[in-house]
Amino acid sequence: MSFLRIEDLHLNLGEFRLDGIDLELEKGDYLCIIGPTGAGKTILLESVIGFWAPDRGRIFLDGTEITHARPERRHIGIVYQSYALLPHFTVFQNIAYGLKKRQKSGIESAVRQMAESLNIDHLLQRKPATLSGGEQQRVALARALAVKPALLLMDEPFSALDPRTRHRARELMRKAVQGQETTVIHITHDLDDVWTLADKAAVFHDGRCRQFGPADEVLDRPADPFVADFVGTNLLEGAVLERNGDRSLVGVNGFAIYSRDGAEVGKSVQLAIRPENIRIIRTPPADSDCLAVTIESVAREAKACVLQVRASETCLSVVAAHQTVQRLDLHPGDQVYARIEKENVCIVGSGEITQLSGFMLPRKG
Repeated sequence: MSFLRIEDLHLNLGEFRLDGIDLELEKGDYLCIIGPTGAGKTILLESVIGFWAPDRGRIFLDGTEITHARPERRHIGIVYQSYALLPHFTVFQNIAYGLKKRQKSGIESAVRQMAESLNIDHLLQRKPATLSGGEQQRVALARALAVKPALLLMDEPFSALDPRTRHRARELMRKAVQGQETTVIHITHDLDDVWTLADKAAVFHDGRCRQFGPADEVLDRPADPFVADFVGTNLLEGAVLERNGDRSLVGVNGFAIYSRDGAEVGKSVQLAIRPENIRIIRTPPADSDCLAVTIESVAREAKACVLQVRASETCLSVVAAHQTVQRLDLHPGDQVYARIEKENVCIVGSGEITQLSGFMLPRKG
């Protein structure tokens, strides 16, 4: 039996809505929900915690239906982007606030233990206004976790933090929830949260869940073009030219590429390739399949460079380290090679037989 089960949830609030949401989580799962603004992510959390009653559908927590239960009876914690700390209370009093409603003794030791786990035990006598954003975020998390909720809901808790503080917050978050075997639903716009924290992921759009499953599957095998675009995966249309055991050679608009997945010859397919799994090189090795490409743009970002390259009539996004771009002296207009291992090329959809002609095979050395 799943720990949290959401069945066919519908809710229409005018500007925001949910349209047939189905999700299941086991105890200890960490789910990240991503999607554009207005996709329905926050009202899902608020429906689970009991702030909204659904028009249709049911919610079960640990085997008990909670669809119409009052919020205080659900034993669910929530952390908002604003943290919502009580300004006139100390850090100790903020963390203890929920505990005092649940127990009469052991409050001080519980507060100090939680504060130590999140490295804020030295701040217990401070007021929220004197804290940094990262410190406030940890206090809000400590307050939510101190009552040992059955389920923890978080709505973009790291979005106001600078990159360095966000990285540290993720480390502390992972440690804190693993220690308590807490089940978490975490709304985010940052894919690094998904990579670092989630074992499951869901992509929402226009009130619907477009894809839900293991995080690596959602990131590597997007279900449709919208999901592929949102998680930053290259999605290519092609046709299967050859099948050799468990791999396929797929023609894509003038060139061909190998996939780790097998498919019927003649079928039209969609290929998913993450930008991080494409390696740009100047000279192709003799033992590898490489694709001749032209660099169209090089954009320097904080963590890496994003290159747009063109192979025949197809554009691909590539993520490369700053050192790689500098070492290879890469610039727009350069003729280079893209090395794409078949293990990193997934077939994510198939269709009818397509005409097969005019494909350039990958170059070997």
